[in-house]
Amino acid sequence: MVKLEGHDFPDDYYFHKDHMWVKVEGDKARVGYNAWAADAAGKLVSIKTRPAGKSVKAGKTLGSVESGKWVGSLKMPITGEVVEINPALGDNPSIINDAPYEDGWVALVAPSDLDAELDELMKGSDKGPLEAWLKEEIAKAG
Repeated sequence: MVKLEGHDFPDDYYFHKDHMWVKVEGDKARVGYNAWAADAAGKLVSIKTRPAGKSVKAGKTLGSVESGKWVGSLKMPITGEVVEINPALGDNPSIINDAPYEDGWVALVAPSDLDAELDELMKGSDKGPLEAWLKEEIAKAG
């Protein structure tokens, strides 16, 4: 597991430049918000997402998250149909802050072009690209 700026980036996950992650689970993929972004945003107080059954293209908005100091978009890291939205987020969106890679996942997706789109993401085991990307994000957050 790569650890950068005190945050974990698990080896078997893929990371999108807009702070979302993908974990392949058979013919489905689970997506969520990465640990660094959740920490930078502060305690999340609200999350709104497209409902299950909707198709969303990679790079398009899956939903939004809000903390006491920030509102931001959740950009879909892969193209596919949303199969399930994490029911725990409705009552407790800050679960993303507490366990972004476990209980804090956002959606389960039936991907439509997974292999090609994974090639466009950063693998959790690739420290160099992750480190370069995170340095840019930290500079932007300033």
